[in-house]
Amino acid sequence: MNYKCPWCGSEKAQIHLWLKDEFLTQEDFQIYECKSCGLLYTEPRPNKEEIGKYYKSEAYYSHQENKKGLIPRLYEAVKSINLKTKYNLATKGMQKGKVLDIGCGVGDFLCIMDKQGWETIGIEPSKEAKEIAEKRLNHKVLKPEDLQNLETQSQDLITMWHVLEHVDDLKEEIHQIERILKPKGRLVLALPNFKSYDSQFYNIHWAAYDVPRHLNHFCKESIVKIFKNSELELVNTDKLGWDAYYISYMSETFKHHRLPLLRGAFRGMISNCKARKSNEWSSRVYIFERK
Repeated sequence: MNYKCPWCGSEKAQIHLWLKDEFLTQEDFQIYECKSCGLLYTEPRPNKEEIGKYYKSEAYYSHQENKKGLIPRLYEAVKSINLKTKYNLATKGMQKGKVLDIGCGVGDFLCIMDKQGWETIGIEPSKEAKEIAEKRLNHKVLKPEDLQNLETQSQDLITMWHVLEHVDDLKEEIHQIERILKPKGRLVLALPNFKSYDSQFYNIHWAAYDVPRHLNHFCKESIVKIFKNSELELVNTDKLGWDAYYISYMSETFKHHRLPLLRGAFRGMISNCKARKSNEWSSRVYIFERK
């Protein structure tokens, strides 16, 4: 079967990897590499009616609150550090204004922004996470389809922390972001990087492929091509260094190794050390400004 690239529509693609949904269903998927734009994409792509079942897991920590056990506690501790890093990356040099967090989860980032005096809007597809976020923020959290109803040029800052890889219609998502971002407004994307050392080391077991929840897989070159003709200009890149440890830990569990936490910490450290020379961090942050 010839699949079309979800970004450029090209049918010129080759299979990059055969792999399983090791996180949940053990179903088989393929990742294709588009020869025109360089995007990696998951096939077959679940439709809107099917995709929800792939998120139904007690182990999906990003949508869990007050879970017991060593790993959830460590996850929460690192998340607290990461939130401070995210705030500094997203707001450096900006005046307080309106922020939209697409894929806000249980509202962690928006809670930080709210405390710092920003006017916050969240979008979240998960009903369970949305309800938690609304209680914490004390205001309504929107659904993904509400993005098109937001006022044109109304947002100073838009953030997507590991969200664009989940988006099915990239063209429409980026179009809406361009529309609602103010002139000189900022877009911050955090994305797994399939050119990182930990990706190369774990290969089909790399947890950040996370098929089929991750529909798209990026590197800097593909991001540059995707945004080349947009109204958004890439002005800086950075990293979320702690992500390498969590991704490596999850990858070790997929390989059913003993002491996955220790092994993952070691491999994450190596990945970050190598990234200091190559700049191929496990989790890259892309900062755009609207022209």
